Amino acid sequence: MDESQDINHILVDWKFDPFKINVRKIALADREVLQMRIDLGILQLETVDRPDGQRPGDFSTYYHFMRNESLTRGEDFVFNEEQCLQIDREFVQFYNRRVCWLQLKEFAKAVRDADHTLALMDLCEVHSPDESWTVSHEQYRPFVIYHRTQAAALDKLEIDSFEEESKKPQNAERAIEEINSGLEQLRIIFQKYDAVENFEEDELVTRLTDFRESLRNRYDVGRTLEEQLNDAVSNEQYERAAEIRDRIRRRGKS
Repeated sequence: MDESQDINHILVDWKFDPFKINVRKIALADREVLQMRIDLGILQLETVDRPDGQRPGDFSTYYHFMRNESLTRGEDFVFNEEQCLQIDREFVQFYNRRVCWLQLKEFAKAVRDADHTLALMDLCEVHSPDESWTVSHEQYRPFVIYHRTQAAALDKLEIDSFEEESKKPQNAERAIEEINSGLEQLRIIFQKYDAVENFEEDELVTRLTDFRESLRNRYDVGRTLEEQLNDAVSNEQYERAAEIRDRIRRRGKS
């Protein structure tokens, strides 16, 4: 037996805690990697492109490989069994890394990985072999949107620690707008599946709504510019809407 292959000493030094997500970032000689302690071992994930470091078809991810295939073969292209299996592998890998980024509070990277997963879901919906396989992925779309929205809002708030106190309400306002955007994406999904009547009671919707209102209270934020714009358009106050659009545009440039 080759004792050098035994990883027990690593597992002993890093005990598994079943009540939290066990994640750390490790600096290697040539790069950083993420490590996630699981019950029976350790997962090691690359921090860019595919978490397993592979380059399917010499592309950065399997999504990019399949997107190229779809562009080459057209809308009638349908994933075969092997491609479905490889896509599912990539879904799991990016989920694990997204959870790591959230635990490490590297929110922009969590947003990046969530966007990858949502793009892969979009591709699957177009080229799925059957409805049941589509549903098996689409059922997780609200949860991915929830993670993305949470991370995007927290990323806006993270700026607080680097900016003066007077900027905090502005950062909170942008965080609230990220939450509103996520809630709107969730509403569209509920509309798509004729379940709008269940929207307000949905657990993910409730969590995001509570998060938004907690930010309003903590930073004393009233109606955001985006919310004021929607109010003005709804009330047919078009001059006010134009003024608010200009303010949003100026803010974007700054």
